[in-house]
Amino acid sequence: MPNRPLHLAVALEGTGWHPASWREPAARPAELFTARYWTDLVLEAEAGALDFVTFEDALGLQSDRPDGPDERTDHVRGRLDAVLIAARVAPLTTGIGLVPTATVTHTEPFHISKALATLDYVSGGRAGWRVQVSGRAHEAGHFGRRTLPVIERGRLHEPATRQVVEDLFDEAADYVEVVRRLWDSWEDDAEIRDVATGRFIDRSKLHYIDFDGKYFSVKGPSITPRPPQGQPLVTALAHAAIPYAFANRSADLTFVTPADASDAARIVSQVGTPHIFADLVVFFDRDAKDRLDTLDRSAYSSDAAVFSGSPAELADLLLEWREAGITGFRLRPGRLPSDLEAITRALVPELRLRGAFRDRYEAATLRGLLGLPRPANRFVGASHA
Repeated sequence: MPNRPLHLAVALEGTGWHPASWREPAARPAELFTARYWTDLVLEAEAGALDFVTFEDALGLQSDRPDGPDERTDHVRGRLDAVLIAARVAPLTTGIGLVPTATVTHTEPFHISKALATLDYVSGGRAGWRVQVSGRAHEAGHFGRRTLPVIERGRLHEPATRQVVEDLFDEAADYVEVVRRLWDSWEDDAEIRDVATGRFIDRSKLHYIDFDGKYFSVKGPSITPRPPQGQPLVTALAHAAIPYAFANRSADLTFVTPADASDAARIVSQVGTPHIFADLVVFFDRDAKDRLDTLDRSAYSSDAAVFSGSPAELADLLLEWREAGITGFRLRPGRLPSDLEAITRALVPELRLRGAFRDRYEAATLRGLLGLPRPANRFVGASHA
């Protein structure tokens, strides 16, 4: 269906995805740890009627090294908690989806389930979750529950390394399953709130989830009623076969990183989630990346393709990749707020002129924006907790 409307999201990270972006004149590095900074960015994205924003997060300090903190003092270091940023922004927005990153490795699914359910309530049904796996050895050291080897990208083909990666994603799949069951552990009408009879809750409509697996044993039920969406949107970033398999099993939407249209078609053939969003790092000032590279004394590269050009040229690229089966795009602004403003004030109007993007929000929930139904509760009709 090459003429279907595009979906657009933006990935918010610090002052932008280029490590020297904080040195741009329009950047606001002094405000990175304020609510106003993040609220302003999300309101800008909402002004363009983007489907959702994602917030980056991790269990370790940002680093240019794969095996631990680096010694750089010229890059942004430190961040706020993504779920809490989303919860703070939620009451100040009305239409845009809010998708924080929350790491599954080293954390507990019960905690994340109620945090994201709470976000869904606070936002009125606009919550999502970017599931993240931590394979970094130094991050394991923050928790002391296990040790992990240093996983080097060039050794992923080796059996021992591959097994570690498979185990991490198997654990992530169990984690998501626990979270999904906890979201369903209250039936939608479990709360009666009947003052006359003194009954606030129908206990028969709360359910034990009784999950007992290799990585988790969780009885349930949740302490938070079923979220407004039933199941908030679950997303995952995937680059290769093992994470593709995880996304197919556990996610509603997969972020992928094609190099070009033919690569996008190849990836689409391996991913089976309802939505497949391609990630792109974007610079709308042709000289911006070169200028920032000079400041950083190195050429910026990314796991995703890097685009530099005009809004019209990016619109051409997005429509070309759509024909390969990509259903949406998560754009990573190289500079904030400059490249975000170019998305909302130039790219979006360009896509609208081509009939490829909507004029306004057409649904009240994030699942609704993406054309996904509200899932039935798996425990309806089951015995009570």
